[in-house]
Amino acid sequence: MSKKVLVFAEIKDGKLRNISFEALTVARKLSQGGEVSVSLFGSGASRFVTEVSQYGSKKIYVLEDEALSVYTTDAYAQALCQLIEEVQADVILMGHTAIGKDLAPRVAARLGVGLVSDCTGVDLENGTIVFTRPIYSGKAFQKKVFTKGKVFGTLRPNNFGIQENPLQAEIIQFQTAIKDVRTMVKEIVRKTTSGVDLSEAKVIISGGRGVKSKEGFKPLQELAEALGGAVGASRGACDAEYCDYCLQIGQTGKVVTPDLYIACGISGAIQHLAGMSNSKIIVAINKDPEAPIFQVADYGIVGDLFEIVPLLTEEFKKVLVS
Repeated sequence: MSKKVLVFAEIKDGKLRNISFEALTVARKLSQGGEVSVSLFGSGASRFVTEVSQYGSKKIYVLEDEALSVYTTDAYAQALCQLIEEVQADVILMGHTAIGKDLAPRVAARLGVGLVSDCTGVDLENGTIVFTRPIYSGKAFQKKVFTKGKVFGTLRPNNFGIQENPLQAEIIQFQTAIKDVRTMVKEIVRKTTSGVDLSEAKVIISGGRGVKSKEGFKPLQELAEALGGAVGASRGACDAEYCDYCLQIGQTGKVVTPDLYIACGISGAIQHLAGMSNSKIIVAINKDPEAPIFQVADYGIVGDLFEIVPLLTEEFKKVLVS
């Protein structure tokens, strides 16, 4: 049975996030021949119309209300609820990002519908949409289906492929009625490091207490730059003030699923594994051959990270240049 699917495309730092394209790819499958629509929120959002039209949406709703220029839960929730009603969407998808985690529950509550969050898989089984999500810190997975009402899910970044499907989409300038916004953003102070976004990075070089100091992260940053990746950290490294908590990966930090995760000087506490154990390839570098991280690693190197990481950087640079 064909369905109307609406994708919330997230714009961050003047760019569309990759999870938006992943969600559109999933949406085409779930629509079963129905209509796929996508929303673009914020001032200047219309400049992304051409880019988003490459991924199979038949209708692109542009909402350029001044109240949407900076993300606030009140304004975005009102606008998205109005759009969902306008589209009469059967399925709503968005990324399980900082904004998605905040916005999706609010919208679901206002609409009185269920929500399945942090999904790592979405399939069709006999025409029924089945969501797969991790539980118990990634030790098990559960499948969820909706028995009635709208289907609403957030998707974990880097878990779904991206396939282009250019269409001549209908562009709709949607007018919203946003009122009684109780919050105002007066200033944004950024603590995140420059470079690749951790949650969408294909390669992550992560350091633990074994890096020993702030300076100990320098070899990791050089390796990350060589591979076009990002630098992460365990909570132990953050607690020791070797780096900022914005780099923390784990149960109380960011959950990541890169193609390659290199853990340097990380013992492998269960809290850290909860944030990275679903990475496609895990490489562990540790002086302790009994470190728990080796139990989940695809490849392990026993040795001093300060000797091994620079050698890896040098070799990768040779390979990538050639």
